[in-house]
Parts: sequence; structure tokens; C-alpha cells
Amino acid sequence: MKRRDFIALLGGATAFPLAARAQPERLRRIGVLMVWPESDPEAQAQIAAFQDGLRSLGWAEGRNIRLDVRWSSAEVAVIRRFAKDLTDLQPDVFLATGTPAVNAILRETRSVPIVFTQVTDPVAQGLVKSLERPGGSMTGITIFEPEIGGKWLQMLKEVAPTSRRAVVIFNPDTAPYYPLYMPSIEAAAATLNMKVFEGPVHNHADIEATLRGLAGQPDGGVIVMSDLFAMVHRDLIVTLTARYHLPAVYPIRGFVTEGGLISYGVDLTEMQRRAANFVDRILQGAKPADLPVELPTQFALVINQSTARTLGLDIPLALLTRADEVID
Repeated sequence: MKRRDFIALLGGATAFPLAARAQPERLRRIGVLMVWPESDPEAQAQIAAFQDGLRSLGWAEGRNIRLDVRWSSAEVAVIRRFAKDLTDLQPDVFLATGTPAVNAILRETRSVPIVFTQVTDPVAQGLVKSLERPGGSMTGITIFEPEIGGKWLQMLKEVAPTSRRAVVIFNPDTAPYYPLYMPSIEAAAATLNMKVFEGPVHNHADIEATLRGLAGQPDGGVIVMSDLFAMVHRDLIVTLTARYHLPAVYPIRGFVTEGGLISYGVDLTEMQRRAANFVDRILQGAKPADLPVELPTQFALVINQSTARTLGLDIPLALLTRADEVID
């Protein structure tokens, strides 16, 4: 072999592993179905937390992952259309916020792993076999704490002691799990000598009719269930409870920052950040069936003192002391 041929061969052998190492990482695809409008500040905080969680685990958009995000309102037909769009992109894993998003994806595929958040009791809804061993194509973080419904009613009575009746607002299309909340609410009502009524709503007209009807009776109050429809339409709900002078307890902070009276519920932003851990493990080869569903860990009590004064209510000192945040 001639010397120059040997050198060329040696150079080629040396260059090959260098070229191999220079190859870009395989881009993993994450389909994200957000059942929130893109313009919603709460939704933007949630997706930012999820992205931050991924970055902390070594996943960088454009380098080794691609996020395909679809934003929707709480309309089932729109959610289903976006679920199909995302499925057609053949993602490696889904992130689904809320029961409507999970159900829409399941209509399209049962083979692609799903990480869910903001889902009420996935066992009772038949989405997983058990919290410890989900046993299917999905896992994630549940929003459900069984006794929270009773706590909402207790807080309503605490901030508005004259309350004798309360309506529970929810959309049965986006909150098919609403019966899971009712036992603790009804048990609290019996203890507090109050009457509670279910208030199913499907649109703006239903919301106004329900709240206007409650305002026509003395000593009424409102509980807004943890329901994506209610969260998306929280501006209208807060506006109408103010118009009809109704005390109300809400499930997330966003209602109170927009003028609602009081909220108690799960920190959704932190939940989305935790979801990144599930996605990371699945992309590294873990099976959803083997990853236990996690329970909510962070709850927040937020009170709007300005709204309380407008309603002529004095927030008890004991409740103010327990609050994580007081808006004035």
C-alpha cells in the first residue's frame, strides 16, 4: 500500500467516529393538548412551567424535543378535532390537561403514552386500573382530593355566615366526574344546615340564568366546581356573581385575581411542572402502566379583601391567617 493511501485510509477511519458524534440528537415529539385558550394567563403560566420542568431534565426544544401544542376552549368538538390533529403528527408522548383532553385522545389512539394533569379521580372514571399500577397507556397527576367539596362549602359558610343555600356550578360535558364531588358537599351541607343544588350549565345563557335565579332568593351562595369550562369562562362567572351580589368559592387562584371572593384548590402551575418528570421517564423508556399516578401536593387559599368589602362581608381573622395570599 502506498504511503499516501495509508494516510488517507487512516484519516478516514479517524474522521468517522467524529462525524458520528456530530450527528444531532433524535428529536422526540410531545403532543400537548391544552383545554384552555392560548390568551389565558393561567394557561401560559402552566405551559411555561411544563417547559421549565423539561429543561431542568435536559430536554431542549429544537435540540432533542419538539412540542406541538394545541390550545382550545372547553368545547368538546374543538378538543376532539385538535386531538386528531396531534395524533396525526405521531408524537412519542402526549400531555393532556383535563378529562376532556384525555377522552378525546383516547378516541384516536390507545397506543401512544399519555401523561395527564387536572384529571379528577382517574380510577373512578375508568382511565386507570389503580393509582399504584395504572395498567394502561396513561398515567399522571390527579387533581382530586375527595373532601375538597365539603371544604368549599365550609369556607362559603365561614365568609358568608348567613348563607342558607348554595348552587354548585359545573358543565356536565366537561366535568362528567361532578358526582364525585357531591357526597362531601352534601355531607357538609347537612352539618351546616344548608341546602345545596346542582347547577349544570352549558353556555353563557345557562350561567346567567342560574346565578340570576339564585340571586332572587335570600342568603344564597355559589360553589364553582373544578371544571375546565368554568375556568375558561371565569371572567363571566366573576362578573355575574358581583352583579348579583353573591358570595362564591372558586377552585383556582385565577378567579380571585380577576375579582372573585375566595379560592381554594390545587396549584395547577406546579402540577404542570411535575408532569415533565413523567414525560422524561417515558421518553427514556418507562411504561405508563408502571408509573404510579401522583396526588396533588400543593393547595392554595387565596382571598380578595376588596371583593369582600364590596359584598359587605368581614373575612374572619382565622381564615385570613390560613390564607396563602390576600389580595387587597
